[in-house]
Amino acid sequence: MSVTRAPGAAAMSRPETVSHPLCARLYAKQSEAAESRGVADQRGRMLAGLAGEVVEIGAGNGLNFLHYPQAVTVVHAFEPDPYLRGLAARAAEDAAVPVKVGDAVAEDLPLEDASVDAAVASLVLCSVSDPGRAIAELHRVVRPGGELRFNEHVASQHSLRRGLQRTADATVWPTISGGCHLSRETGAALEDGGFRIERVERFEFSVSALDPKKTHILGTARRI
Repeated sequence: MSVTRAPGAAAMSRPETVSHPLCARLYAKQSEAAESRGVADQRGRMLAGLAGEVVEIGAGNGLNFLHYPQAVTVVHAFEPDPYLRGLAARAAEDAAVPVKVGDAVAEDLPLEDASVDAAVASLVLCSVSDPGRAIAELHRVVRPGGELRFNEHVASQHSLRRGLQRTADATVWPTISGGCHLSRETGAALEDGGFRIERVERFEFSVSALDPKKTHILGTARRI
């Protein structure tokens, strides 16, 4: 399949495999346990009302798949980690809508320009290598006027906590967490990348009793 890109937007070089074996297995267990703590409800709110052809980046183990509404015609779900991608492929078999699971990083999507009606970024932009490039790719593949649905943890609004997050990001946290960053300003990055945020919920949430609460943003942005 030929893929066109905006002028000057070259494909990102990437390794053949993106894999964090231990982190992937811990993520799979933690994410399943977190469903009953409120994440399942967040998924439902994030995806409600979607329709048409959708791309989901960083699909993980596919826990979003059961929450897609029937008006969605197909989901192109990309996950670069082989272990999580295998789990996503199995989850796709029980999905409420057709799901095609593929291997791609968010910064280099194998889709045509303006080829999907909507995109989904769910707890992934904290860990991509180049968030600006990932957002640019989402902007490229979503048709003008299309939607981006998101649920991401972001930098705290409290200066002391934000400073601690930045220190963690500059030291060991990304290494021990499989690339996660605590202090990204994802809402601002989306708007800088050509999306207009139309609806956003901001809340504090912890996926487990051992996990510190993080500020999350959940909502809808429009591709402009």
